[in-house]
Amino acid sequence: MKVIYPGSFDPVTNGHLDIITRCSEKFDEVIISVLNNNKKNSIFTVDERIELIKESTLHLKNIQIDSFSGLLTEYAKRKNCSTIVRGLRAVSDFEYEMQMALVNRKLYPQLETIFMVSSSKVSFLSSSVVKEIASFKGEISCFVPEIVEAALIEKFKGGTR
Repeated sequence: MKVIYPGSFDPVTNGHLDIITRCSEKFDEVIISVLNNNKKNSIFTVDERIELIKESTLHLKNIQIDSFSGLLTEYAKRKNCSTIVRGLRAVSDFEYEMQMALVNRKLYPQLETIFMVSSSKVSFLSSSVVKEIASFKGEISCFVPEIVEAALIEKFKGGTR
């Protein structure tokens, strides 16, 4: 079975990697799909995010990394995939993700959304929190892979953005 794990991944964190690794154990193929959303103020380009994910998932063999813009439902149809996975950290995530799952199913009735609860050791983690800490030159090595830490340090060399 094939599954899509969509997200901004700006940047990929150990929380994302928790979900990716667990998906790779449960599914035959995992397509990590980086959303190209011009409305979001991303610090990494789509190509940079893809490269950071590639470097962070080298140990996983059934991973494919891609990008998309527009509707997830249209992307899933193009990929001939009817299952997506979303990570949940808290109840607030569930409310938003449930709404999106219902909208997606309305647009693409065959699309199923599987919710995967984050491991407790990373359930507090978000890309936004990591970026904020990095912007103030705080310690982030416990939140992201080394390659991502180095990329964030480079992005914020001149101070906060």
